[in-house]
Formats: sequence, structure tokens, C-alpha cells
Amino acid sequence: MLKGIDPLLNAEVLHALRSMGHGDDLVIVDTNFPASSVAKLTSWGKLLRIDAPAARVAEAILSVYPLDTFVDDTVARMEVVGDPDRLEPVQQEVKEKIDAVGDFTLNSIERYAFYERAKNAFAVIQTGERRFYGCFALRMGVVAPDE
Repeated sequence: MLKGIDPLLNAEVLHALRSMGHGDDLVIVDTNFPASSVAKLTSWGKLLRIDAPAARVAEAILSVYPLDTFVDDTVARMEVVGDPDRLEPVQQEVKEKIDAVGDFTLNSIERYAFYERAKNAFAVIQTGERRFYGCFALRMGVVAPDE
């Protein structure tokens, strides 16, 4: 156990996050997402797992992961098929975790376009989230130098 690091962040996840750079995408997905096959196409090349609800996983990730402030599509969710403006409860919960770290717009991405963004991501983390549409993309920002 390490002090100051959320216990959900296992060694493999921490290694992947530490390997990422500015502009890389991290995709957090629910249990229904084709995570294993998509993860094989990412830079990391293999699936990461954190078996917890999506909002709890987002909270843990955001405790160490800077979000990109230079682009408009830093955070995104998979949109609900047939109702792209609807925000599912799981999406609202993750939005609250994102809002806690900064002023970011939760963009909506059509389902198949989300799959493409995920394939081009650095890594995919599959959660234990069983609710539908618990899929999010987070673009990595920068850590400023000490003054």
C-alpha cells in the first residue's frame, strides 16, 4: 500500500498512466464494451481493469491524471443511441467527478465514433460498471513545473 495514492490504482494501471503523455487518450469503459478487442489496438496493447463503478474509477484516475486544458474535446462520453442529448445517471455521476477537478465540457460522441476514438487511445480501462453507457474518454494534459 502506498500513501497518497488511491488504492484502486493498481500497479499496471499506474504504469500505463505514467507512460502516457500530453494529448494521449485514456478510455474508461463499462462491462459491456468490447474492451479486450479494442484494447489490443491501442498503444498500450492490452486491457487494464479496475473492478469498481465508473464514477469511483474516474475519481481514482482523476486523483493523479491531469486533464488537457488546450483542447475542447478533453472529456467525452458515449452518447445514448437514439437520444444523443440524454445523460444517463452513470454519465452524470462521472461528470460530477470531472467537474470536481475543473471546468470541462462533457462532450457527446456517437457510439461507433467512440469505438474509433477508443481504438486510437493510449489505453483502455474496463470497469465493473454494469449500467449502460458507462464509457468515457479522457485526454491527458500536462503537469506544470514547480515555481
